[in-house]
Amino acid sequence: MTRKLYISVLCFALTTLSLTEITAQEKFFRAIGTPHQPKVEVSWNRYYTYDGVADVLQKIAKAYPNLTRLESIGKSVEGRDMWLLTISDFKTGNPDRKPAMYIDGNIHSNEIQGTEFSLYTAWYLTEMFDELEFIKELLQDKTFYIVPTINPDARDNFMKEPNTPHSPRSGMLVLDNDGDGMAGEDRFDDLNNDNHITFMIRKSASGRYIKDPLDDRRLIEVSPEQKGEYEMLGFEGIDRDGDGRVNEDGIGYYDPNRDWGWKWQPDYVQRGAYKYPFSLPETRAVADFVLKHPNIAGAQSYHNYGGMILRGPGAEEDLGTYNREDIRIYDAIAKKGEELIPGYRYLVVYKDLYSVFGGELDWFYGGRGIYTYTNELMNSYLYFHKNEGRANQEEELKVDQYLTFGDAFVPWKEYNHPQFGTIEVGGFKKNFSRAHPGFLLEQDAHRNMAFTIYHAYHTPKLSVTDVKEKNLGGGLKEITASLYNERLMPTHSSQDLKYKIERPDYVSIDGVNVVAGMVVENEDFNEVTEQVQHPSKISVANIPGMQTVKVRWIVYGNENYTITVDSAKGGVVSWKK
Repeated sequence: MTRKLYISVLCFALTTLSLTEITAQEKFFRAIGTPHQPKVEVSWNRYYTYDGVADVLQKIAKAYPNLTRLESIGKSVEGRDMWLLTISDFKTGNPDRKPAMYIDGNIHSNEIQGTEFSLYTAWYLTEMFDELEFIKELLQDKTFYIVPTINPDARDNFMKEPNTPHSPRSGMLVLDNDGDGMAGEDRFDDLNNDNHITFMIRKSASGRYIKDPLDDRRLIEVSPEQKGEYEMLGFEGIDRDGDGRVNEDGIGYYDPNRDWGWKWQPDYVQRGAYKYPFSLPETRAVADFVLKHPNIAGAQSYHNYGGMILRGPGAEEDLGTYNREDIRIYDAIAKKGEELIPGYRYLVVYKDLYSVFGGELDWFYGGRGIYTYTNELMNSYLYFHKNEGRANQEEELKVDQYLTFGDAFVPWKEYNHPQFGTIEVGGFKKNFSRAHPGFLLEQDAHRNMAFTIYHAYHTPKLSVTDVKEKNLGGGLKEITASLYNERLMPTHSSQDLKYKIERPDYVSIDGVNVVAGMVVENEDFNEVTEQVQHPSKISVANIPGMQTVKVRWIVYGNENYTITVDSAKGGVVSWKK
């Protein structure tokens, strides 16, 4: 290629690139708080199958190699990889030594949107790293560990197989639920082949229901003196084993959120428990990862439904676990969450809902000392900005009529049933009520992400703020260093301190000869606690949130030295003279 031709080709390429950028600017106008031209194009008004989730994660990891690390932390019952994406600014240090936030979703297979909310968080953090100084500083200081789905098998089953909005709740083991010696023989039959398990009704002289004259989608119960037209037959299905019941043998029933090793109880006490704590490969994989990563200081698990920000304890029997100081921190973060996510309420599991033994929420806090929330995603407030909590049937029918225009409901249609004769099949689809409609998905994902980012922001951030020197004579010098925690969360929760779950924080001085080392209890009255063994590396039990801890050394030797704070959950920071 001649020099002249080379220059012409180069000019053409630069002109084309410039025109592409100009064209992009003409087509898009930047919306505040949103990636303008993301490297990874993702639609957040839909749900992703397991393969779709893996595809999005792989694209993010490929687009941002300096911010992400994608790995499998284990295999599911059916052998699917449990993908975990680590997100941090790798240029500012080892991500496994920074204070970390763990996020997961979809522990219950029909509670699907936790996966999308987790994915959205991963996408937003990476795409906005170069856009927003706050996100850049956050990833310089912190690490996010994100597992979008911890029940990948049953997630795919919910999406690809006929199900109700409430099934399958558990994982992919098929059990004999009715005790007839055969497992799974009466799993759902999709009578109208629409991939949704809706309801069966039948005309009956003794029926107690009629179709609402104003809305034939709805059945209403008649008064005792009125004559009904229909009887309810339950979810659509066929009695395949001849025992007179339909749908009694499905997937499970075991509950992955009853499988964790904190206050675990067997199935006859806690419905849904499996063999023993961590008997399921999915929960065991998460636990193994957490045990190997003591830098995890905060955690978030996404469930549905009802619009709640939950903390433990899961059962009244565990009430003493939650110390007053830790509750104060839980309250402060969750109250901000109520502001960030309108319509969501901050509640305590055992007090405001029901008892849970062996739950993920309680194992993370009780077993590991990690401040953890469970968010129950989606609530009726998002529809018309009126009611909080769960929508009633009347409200859901209005949503279907005015907002989704009939897309949420399968119209009643006759079907010739082998046992029941002529029936009608219809009702709300499986991806309505518990799951967000597409037009609400991105907004709620962003608000819940904002809450988890606020939580992550308040994991410990340490600094050496003040170093004082005092000449003692005879070549000796007193050095006093102040260690400040700039965030709400301490380096050790009360539960952590109570059971000595994690090692102490270490404050070391290098470059001088150390005669003595001590923790300063009260500087004004010179009250100290000396550490006789290894005085150059002082052990500090805890650095509370928004507070200062002081340490002191008596030294001789060089004028220059380095002070380093090494905390499992607070990271590593240094100060040099």
